[in-house]
Amino acid sequence: MASEFLHIQLDGNDVAVEPGTSVLEAILGTGQEHPHVCYHPALGPIETCDTCIAEVNGSLVRACSTQVSDGMVVRTKAVGARFARKEAMDRILKNHELYCTVCDNNNGNCTIHNTAMQMEIEHQSYPFQSKAYEKDMSNPFYRYDPDQCILCGRCVEACQNLQVSEVLSIDWDREIPRVIWDNDVPINESSCVSCGHCVTVCPCNALMEKSMLGEAGYLTGIEDQTLGKMIELTKKVEPGYSSIFAVSEVEAELREARIKKTKTVCTYCGVGCSFDVWTKDRKILKVEPNMEAPANQISTCVKGKFGWDFVNSNERIVEPLIRRGDAFYPATWDEALDYIAENLKRIKDENGPDAIAYISSSKTTNEENYLMQKLARSVMFTNNIDNCSRYCQAPATEALRRTMGLGGDTGSITDLSISDLVIIVGANPAEAHPVLSTRLRRAQKKHGQKLIVADLRKNIMAERADIFLRPRQGTDLVWLSGVTKYIIDQGRHDAEFIKNRVTGFEQYVASLEKYTLDYTSEVTGLSKEQLIATAEMIMNAKSVAVCWAMGVTQHLGGSDTSTAICNLLLVTGNAGRPGTGAYPLRGHNNVQGAGDFGCAPAFYPGYQASADKDVLAKYEQVWGTPLPTNPGLNNHQMVDAIHEGRLKAMYLIGEDMAVVDSNANYVQQAFEKLDFFIVQDVFFSKTASFANVILPASPSLEKEGTFTNTERRIQRLYQVLPPLGQSKPDWQIIQMVANRLGANWNYTSPKEIFEEACATTELFAGATYERLEGYKSLQWPVLPDGTDTPHLYLDEFALEGGKARLWPVDWTHPLTLPEEYDLELNNGRLLEHFHEGNLTARVPGINKKVPSSFVEVSPELARERGIVDGTLVRITSPYGRVKLRAVVTDRVHGKQIYIPQLSAKDDETVNMLTSSDHDTITFTPAYKEMRVKMEVLEFTGKSPVVKGNFRLGHPNPQPGVNVDKKWARQDYRPLVGERS
Repeated sequence: MASEFLHIQLDGNDVAVEPGTSVLEAILGTGQEHPHVCYHPALGPIETCDTCIAEVNGSLVRACSTQVSDGMVVRTKAVGARFARKEAMDRILKNHELYCTVCDNNNGNCTIHNTAMQMEIEHQSYPFQSKAYEKDMSNPFYRYDPDQCILCGRCVEACQNLQVSEVLSIDWDREIPRVIWDNDVPINESSCVSCGHCVTVCPCNALMEKSMLGEAGYLTGIEDQTLGKMIELTKKVEPGYSSIFAVSEVEAELREARIKKTKTVCTYCGVGCSFDVWTKDRKILKVEPNMEAPANQISTCVKGKFGWDFVNSNERIVEPLIRRGDAFYPATWDEALDYIAENLKRIKDENGPDAIAYISSSKTTNEENYLMQKLARSVMFTNNIDNCSRYCQAPATEALRRTMGLGGDTGSITDLSISDLVIIVGANPAEAHPVLSTRLRRAQKKHGQKLIVADLRKNIMAERADIFLRPRQGTDLVWLSGVTKYIIDQGRHDAEFIKNRVTGFEQYVASLEKYTLDYTSEVTGLSKEQLIATAEMIMNAKSVAVCWAMGVTQHLGGSDTSTAICNLLLVTGNAGRPGTGAYPLRGHNNVQGAGDFGCAPAFYPGYQASADKDVLAKYEQVWGTPLPTNPGLNNHQMVDAIHEGRLKAMYLIGEDMAVVDSNANYVQQAFEKLDFFIVQDVFFSKTASFANVILPASPSLEKEGTFTNTERRIQRLYQVLPPLGQSKPDWQIIQMVANRLGANWNYTSPKEIFEEACATTELFAGATYERLEGYKSLQWPVLPDGTDTPHLYLDEFALEGGKARLWPVDWTHPLTLPEEYDLELNNGRLLEHFHEGNLTARVPGINKKVPSSFVEVSPELARERGIVDGTLVRITSPYGRVKLRAVVTDRVHGKQIYIPQLSAKDDETVNMLTSSDHDTITFTPAYKEMRVKMEVLEFTGKSPVVKGNFRLGHPNPQPGVNVDKKWARQDYRPLVGERS
């Protein structure tokens, strides 16, 4: 083992370090403090601050960017090194005014403050000089104060090379340099996506959350004029900085008593970002991600960083509501529970248990989903239980089970970041899974990762792709199969992998016979040259990973197209090893967990078949009740059953099914026919308007539990705030309902529920709250000893015999409609809003940036129909119509249009247009197969893309901070390179 390490002399001590370690990392690795301001472990060396200078082999070097070598002699306490570090800090303080006690950033984590204290600086050689630039307050979420900016470049590096939005840079050519957005415009007029990376990494108070200003400290919030006088007075009175720091440290300690910091997991998409939420009473001061977070480290998106105002919205439902006639009236919990029990018992007695259905939620915790399916099965004796994964990811789960065995991503976000080639099919991760997309953009920009994107729409990732494929709507299976056949025909398939680890190769090859280049090109509209180039890139890659989402799954043949992706991976040997695999990107924060913990008619927790007698026997023993044997209805079948009169009642939690389900008019008409409808939610959604009783639930910040992200990662969330009003965590409400219906549940915490759920499965056998403490996480399967599985199938696949299975599939022709419906409709998510906007539309800053939905129209179609930005159009399908203002953009082309899923208004709801047609295997609606017609209502109007929308900006890509431009300035004197 010793030969694997390098040995250096560090301040006279022999230290063993791994190759590739920097001198700074070696120093810090010993537990020794060493100044560093611009360096951040998520960003790497930036080399702007010079505060980390050390003597190495007799010369002064920047410790952050100098790699260790065997026998190297490092002296941190050499006089020359200490002098250089002091000079570097003086130069920083010339740019930054120390007024820590009255600063909102005096919270124990200010790098400038802490470094100045560590270096025991009493005075600075160069007095602070104002830069005479105004503060930029234009962004609704954060502000930039150039006067406090030390030009370290952390924000630039984070924006250019971690987030890779490429907005920020430092203008080194100015007489007084400063950070600029795009080509020097106000923040809110730039391409800034408000991800918050820059604010998170800022080492001082130059970039700060507006929610912190005037709120964090005991002496903050002072008017600027008064504050200036206080700072000047302090400087005159105090003999040195140590006295100022002593006072500020006391004040910072006092803040700890008033500011609560609680770890949570994001409530939006399936990436599973975790971070600390800072609160003062009920006010959310900031979201602080950190390097411990397993899925995101310091990364966030606009929703995760700034999208939490909805928690304190005055539109929250804070007490039970009962319908009387056409209005809702407040009720006590006892009244609401008695009302529910009376009606559910009546309907069950009159019509049988299968006359009632239960919809659980991808927004609620694993524990709450477990209780919901237990209520349906153990208390009410029905398998009529489902969740919203039916709308999006069920086809991908089916494909993974068919071919590899388990219905989850085969690896981790880390695997995606190290893959040689990533293929994105029918997904828009830059807007739907933002933090995951940052890892792909960084891998491409910094490490040369190749990228293929196949989509109808030129999304953000398509603009960055090495190959962008624009196949005809619904033909992804064809090009995937054609490319796979071409690879096999060229003899470039992984024959050894197939021989040792895969079955069904001969039958599969026979099924590809018709997918010639000619046939594939004719059906998809892709040229043979594009198809060959795609195949060549796959064949030449050392590792390949494929991401896909609703653009694949929401089709008549969604399961089969997902299967074609898995087949391609198996044929090329891109499964069962790091950097490879299948990644169906989960849309909601806990849609994976809702399925994992049994909220599906065919499966109990851990994907144990509900038709399996041994499974039923096990749960009957654990739960102490008989269990149903009738097949259950999925949520798509439930709607039909309501119309047919077979389903009389529904209990729905946390889903706005009235607008997110396809053919929304048909769904809403069904809800009107229900004898009894219970809706449990945080807000009065469109779905809630059809309810007989509404129960006030608590959002994620007001509860404890676990979520499972897209990479099968189970993480704990902790209660940040108490429930508002009479609202309660969903698990408590479900237990109250169950007990009114005759159960005798006595759960006192989510931990008890989690332990019960995991004890009945193999998949989560070793998962415990203790093993998930803090930022620890587990990726299932979890063995009884707590060992988890970051990458599946390293040794064998989860099918009989341990081998994967190639599964022949055929193309299902997309939905056809009469010729009058001459436009192809596409739909998807927006970066700023989550799905229909139930939460994000109640965040003022987000709503200001994107106040309404819109329809994207191609330049060609716009010229043909006389459409400009702001034109009001009516879009009609056989199932309904909507009214939206247009945006003309080359993101769409020809006669394809795109409508976001944002549904804040009834006449903007895209699912008024979609049909009830569905994937034949999983019943996932074919949201992505619809043709419409369009008429112009008003030729001119205000554009729906308003000031503050990042799509109006013009990014300014840079390799990074361009520190060489700083070094080339006449006013910069080098501190490194000389003999100490």
